Amino acid sequence: MSVENNFLQDKVVLVTGAGRGIGRAIAHAAASAGACVVLNYRENEAEMKRVVDDLKKLHENIVAVRADVSKSKDVKKMFDIIKKRFGRLDVLVNNAGIRKDALLVNTVESDWDEVLNVNLKGTFLCMKEATKLMLLSGGRIINITSIVGTNGNHGQAAYSASKAGIIGLTKSAAKELGPIGITVNAIAPGLIDTDMVANLTTEQRTKLIKNIPYGRAGTPDEVASVAIFLASEATSYVNGQIIGVDGGMIM
Repeated sequence: MSVENNFLQDKVVLVTGAGRGIGRAIAHAAASAGACVVLNYRENEAEMKRVVDDLKKLHENIVAVRADVSKSKDVKKMFDIIKKRFGRLDVLVNNAGIRKDALLVNTVESDWDEVLNVNLKGTFLCMKEATKLMLLSGGRIINITSIVGTNGNHGQAAYSASKAGIIGLTKSAAKELGPIGITVNAIAPGLIDTDMVANLTTEQRTKLIKNIPYGRAGTPDEVASVAIFLASEATSYVNGQIIGVDGGMIM
């Protein structure tokens, strides 16, 4: 993705789950738009180093911070690092997420807990700490939810519940934080070509695409474009919205 104007010039942007897929695309787009980018990751340090080296070709101020967003201690340490290095945070993109799909009756309690902890609790913990850094100067919080958060999906009880929770959290936070200059919005991707959907069979993929009026899966860059738009001053009056990036799958 190329960004013609540096409309995020020297803004401080934190992207959680930035090592691959949508998170990586958003981080790349932010750096392309002139932002200082903090890349959060939980594991695979070698891969994250490659991401950092790649983004430093776009902006010199790129830093990676290892933290498990489901653990409050890790999250606080991450935000302490951001505060010490930059003194502020302008944009938070809550992208970190996992899936552990199974039919409801086969869902293991530990899997349910892990999905809710990473996807929903992680979003909450990062929003809480980000708000403290944004109190004086305002900011943008962008949460990555999913179309299954509104419509559900067969075999995705835990994932759907976590993403539905993010929608409720987004709307509540938007009402609380709007008066102090912090907007909170969410993006709900549909079928996007990432590692998360790489294990779909040809039959499953074909069936899903038949329900997409645009006739194809989306790309991480197409989600990233919307995230960068929401991070910009062009959306200063957009608050509490859930924006679908799904090719028309949900209407």
